[in-house]
Amino acid sequence: MELDPTVRKELIRKVSSSINPRARFGRTLKVMSWEGTVAVSYFMKRALDIAASLAAIAALSPVFILTALAIWLEDPGPVFYVSIRVGRNGRHFRFYKFRSMVVNAEKIKKQLEKQNESSAGVIFKMKKDPRITKVGSIIRRFSIDELPQLLNVLKGDMSLVGPRPPVPPEVAQYTLEQRKRLHVIPGITCLWQVSGRSDIPFTDQVRLDLEYIRSASFLNDIRLLLKTIPAVLSGRGAY
Repeated sequence: MELDPTVRKELIRKVSSSINPRARFGRTLKVMSWEGTVAVSYFMKRALDIAASLAAIAALSPVFILTALAIWLEDPGPVFYVSIRVGRNGRHFRFYKFRSMVVNAEKIKKQLEKQNESSAGVIFKMKKDPRITKVGSIIRRFSIDELPQLLNVLKGDMSLVGPRPPVPPEVAQYTLEQRKRLHVIPGITCLWQVSGRSDIPFTDQVRLDLEYIRSASFLNDIRLLLKTIPAVLSGRGAY
């Protein structure tokens, strides 16, 4: 996570006022070295995001076209579902998915609130959600509905790997501990996505997200991307 410039200056000032010049130089060098390491790590992550998302969009363009056509033929209307999500440091952005539910899904959701199967109550989940279309159930099973988020990755709103971006009403219910999920750029896949997706309770989702943040590295991102492929093919927890 990038160190805020104001915090950095204050840290250096406090260190400088309490130690001798040689030790002061050493401490300052350590801070600069740490910042350099973070900057290189971020650059590598962003380079991977741009290269991989461009390649995936090009390779999967036929899937995009066929999916859009199938959605429209079954339930005429917008083929994309666009919502506002919360990204890094609380910044809102437009989030893209293929529409997997009927057009008036949000209105119907109000009638289903009492059937929410999420024990924590922060998110809404139903294994047999009546709003999901036939095409929607297929594209959800294989995470095809998530493919438009490659555009979010290309724009920089999201990364390939990172905690899933929540909706504003969900964030409003977060505890201070849960808000730590917003310290990094959200992603398409994450630790709990490859561990069972929607079968993972919300509290465990948060725990796994924080575990990812603490151990985040370029190599860990590669490992998670590789684990995502079998997780998607298995369809476990996809509803």
